[in-house]
Amino acid sequence: MRAFGMYNYLHLDSWSQDNVYYVDQSGRVMNLSVTLDTSLQKPREVFRLPADLTACDNRLCASIYFPSSTWVTLSDGTGRLYLIKTGKRGDSASEKWEIVFNEELGSPFIVAHSVSFVKSGTHSVAVLLLRVEKDELDTKGSGFHVTLEWVTIAEMSKEGDHQYEICRKRVLQGKSVPHYAAIEPSGDGLMILSYKPFKSIQQEEEKLVENDDAKTANEKTDPLYYWQQTEDDVTITIHIPQDITKDDIKVHFSPENIRVTLKDQPPLMEGKLHSSVDHESCTWIIKENKSLEISLIKKNEGLRWPELIIGDTNGEFIMDTEMSECLMHLTSEEMNPNPEKENPPCNAQELEECDAFLEDSATLCRFDGDTLKVTHVINLGSNQYLFSAVVDPREMPCFCLRHDVDALLWQPHPDQPENMWEHIATFNALGYVQASKQDKKFMACAPDYSYSALCECLRRVFIYRQPAPLSTVLYNRKEGRQVGQVAKQLVATLEANDPILGFQATNERLFVLTAKTLFLIKVNTGN
Repeated sequence: MRAFGMYNYLHLDSWSQDNVYYVDQSGRVMNLSVTLDTSLQKPREVFRLPADLTACDNRLCASIYFPSSTWVTLSDGTGRLYLIKTGKRGDSASEKWEIVFNEELGSPFIVAHSVSFVKSGTHSVAVLLLRVEKDELDTKGSGFHVTLEWVTIAEMSKEGDHQYEICRKRVLQGKSVPHYAAIEPSGDGLMILSYKPFKSIQQEEEKLVENDDAKTANEKTDPLYYWQQTEDDVTITIHIPQDITKDDIKVHFSPENIRVTLKDQPPLMEGKLHSSVDHESCTWIIKENKSLEISLIKKNEGLRWPELIIGDTNGEFIMDTEMSECLMHLTSEEMNPNPEKENPPCNAQELEECDAFLEDSATLCRFDGDTLKVTHVINLGSNQYLFSAVVDPREMPCFCLRHDVDALLWQPHPDQPENMWEHIATFNALGYVQASKQDKKFMACAPDYSYSALCECLRRVFIYRQPAPLSTVLYNRKEGRQVGQVAKQLVATLEANDPILGFQATNERLFVLTAKTLFLIKVNTGN
């Protein structure tokens, strides 16, 4: 239901503002381009899916993503992916959709995200495909798993002929549908925000490259140790044989190295640590379950370690679901840290039952594109995911999180490791207001942050403008102080009885799609 039942059938072309697309029941890609509000054109057909869609029993909805101003990735919902060159979109004279790649890629999927980039003179398009598949090995859970397949299609030159082919496939699996999943603009990494973690699945194509000797050496064995980290320390757990006593264990700490040996055996773990530790404060104990627990104190507090021992693959990193320290700098420990400010947040005691949400917490992870290992982890705790939006199409999509009663918009910057997620906008009280809308279906915001909006399943659309200065004098009766700004709320009721299927926001207007009608709601006047 979350993956496909709440799908947004209306697609906004962020490269050409006020251009929206949808795929109708006949497989036609329809475009509506707004030039003047006074003379709206009828939707026009720009492309037609060549395959007969009715032949596929378990077909999903068709999906579109615009990785650049001249490229489109498109799925017909049957398991076929199209890469299409469009020319400059929004201009009917130069816009011509031409298939340069199409291939059957297995079970049906939707296109979650795609990016277009050039590396070493070669043009590539990376596409993220979302599937929900049956899991025969899962007998205790839902019996399904969620798959994110990361496919890179590159321009190849063969005998002077240029054509596009798949050059790499990577697969991640998880047990929940991601709230947010996006490839970095450079194609070097992937960010996923989800309730349950995703892990990479080794690809058969990559296994075939390894020779038999390497295969034998790399066979899956249990890790020698497990490790996890907080902002301040690293904890290592090693399972030891029953007959090992305290006197048999030797652990040597130095500022940059560690060595662990049992009896007279070769070192169990040895090497240079990723970063310096306070070796005089490091400790180890034997736990009741016959495991050795080592505690390392980081010298550089707050630094996240992508690996424990440089180059060592014998351990496994355990994601700690309690790592809420990463979000400490985003919020205050106090209910109302600044009671004098103009828009104080609500007290937690005032929050109603509708403010509680089912999933305890989600995790934001960044995966390295080459190794598919997690390089950054942030546990979002009670910061509920609300929606995502494209503010700048050259950057990754933003995501909006609830912080207390407000909603904060975050822009990922993968090229800035020290400031990877930047807070770029706040929507006052939106976190509180949206919780009371039990029939809400889609949320969005203007790329210039001038307003946020949500729609219910039927008819009603709510628009929340940012606070604006008043032209007249207004006083707060209770406190007797002058009010400088007021944030207006607008409600639009659509003249339609069909469910809302698509919802998109631009700086000037909202587009709302039902099964029979495409509505335009003018929100802001253009400059």
